Amino acid sequence: MFQKACLLFFCVFISFAFFPPNRAEKKANKVISKFYETDGFSKNKITFSEEIQLQLKSDFSQGNLFEILENDKFLGYGYMGNAKSKTATFDYLVLFDSEFIITKSTVLIYREEYGGEISSKRWLKQFIGKDSSSELIYNNNIIPISGATISVKSMTIAVNDLLSSLAQLQDLKLI
Repeated sequence: MFQKACLLFFCVFISFAFFPPNRAEKKANKVISKFYETDGFSKNKITFSEEIQLQLKSDFSQGNLFEILENDKFLGYGYMGNAKSKTATFDYLVLFDSEFIITKSTVLIYREEYGGEISSKRWLKQFIGKDSSSELIYNNNIIPISGATISVKSMTIAVNDLLSSLAQLQDLKLI
């Protein structure tokens, strides 16, 4: 009996170690579903060669840039990223229209005790309408949050890097 229990525990542990449940992706799917008012969407991952990836500031190696479709009808683009907070990281999602103008940004999972205010819809609204011609500057056109300085700066840098990388990809006619 003890051996069976140990074997079961080991199998469960190994399955979670190699195939952990992706909470961020599940949350992203909920946000996408609500934003586009559909449950019937699909995501087509957009990938780039390693050579192209090395030229970009944002990480596209995991296929975290994707098209959002409903019955083969284009709805928009999405990008799931990860940024640093004080001692951990947080996962975020940015949605774009066909011209790569931000239509929504959200923090999916925040892993810190402090600074979670960056998850506020009100604070995140300031990214809507931004595109590759926008320069996001902390304490100028990006409002600081007391107690969340590191996370605010990190999200600002992440979105700037993302917009810059998308501009490069557009210039190369890869998107």
